[in-house]
Amino acid sequence: MIYRDGMLPFLTEKFCSPAFVGPFQMDSFDRALSFSRGVLLSIRRIGGKRLYASIHVLEELQSIGRMRKRPRSTAAPSLLPQCFDKAPLFPLPQPRSEKWTLESLCREALSCIRCPHLAASRTQVVFGAGNPRAELMFIGEAPGVDEDRQGEPFVGRAGLLLTRIIETMGLSRNEVYITNILKCRPDMPPGHAGNRKPKSGEVAACFPWLHEQIAIVRPRVLVALGNTAAEGLLGQQQPMKELRGRWLKYINTPVLVTYHPSYLLRNQSLQEKRKVWGDMLLVLEKLGRPISEKQRSYFPDPVQK
Repeated sequence: MIYRDGMLPFLTEKFCSPAFVGPFQMDSFDRALSFSRGVLLSIRRIGGKRLYASIHVLEELQSIGRMRKRPRSTAAPSLLPQCFDKAPLFPLPQPRSEKWTLESLCREALSCIRCPHLAASRTQVVFGAGNPRAELMFIGEAPGVDEDRQGEPFVGRAGLLLTRIIETMGLSRNEVYITNILKCRPDMPPGHAGNRKPKSGEVAACFPWLHEQIAIVRPRVLVALGNTAAEGLLGQQQPMKELRGRWLKYINTPVLVTYHPSYLLRNQSLQEKRKVWGDMLLVLEKLGRPISEKQRSYFPDPVQK
């Protein structure tokens, strides 16, 4: 294993595993080396001073280097991996064994370094939480500072609101599954607080993890929270007003797009709350869940008053 200052794993025995090699389609040692350089430069930018490598990993890297030699290019090689401002092509993983579990997938994801800058800046990977056989899966944007610290999605203010919405639906967080399009908190410039929107390349790099989560959980309904989740899941860049309130599909799974809870924290009008609650009633109907008159009467339409 290689660690940054003996703390966070960046390069592991899985350096050549399908989880790492497959998404990048690395067919040469040169590209693997270029990617590793990007990781090391990211570590240096955040002040990392020491690296520790096991003999096992070094021997594997040397064996890879001996597998195929290529003529040197006349152009100077780039020290950084491809730009993550644009989405590269990341093929979806091949179907896993039926015995493959979320726990197994999570163990692989925890050592993910597909985005070197995020691997260097994150506290930990925020994989997902909830029922591994949930009928309903909520998909958000990316971890914030609270999620990055605690390792669980939606634990900040937006998470508390999402929990209230779930409970008002007659469910609990333990009955649903919650995750994000991006599993690492997007990095911020030094001295800057807050969060930023994930870049398309970051979403593309991380998407195979979500694809496998959906394949393992097999939810009956997916709820995309916000534009970023909708774009990442459906590949559609449309205004929220054109996406929400109607059923779409991810492969064969019904998808409903609605506002992210953080949007409701910024826009606390009854009109916006009514839209989200109407979407949740559609979800309950799709799941065949009973809806009480009390639930139907939340945020009634003005004409019904």
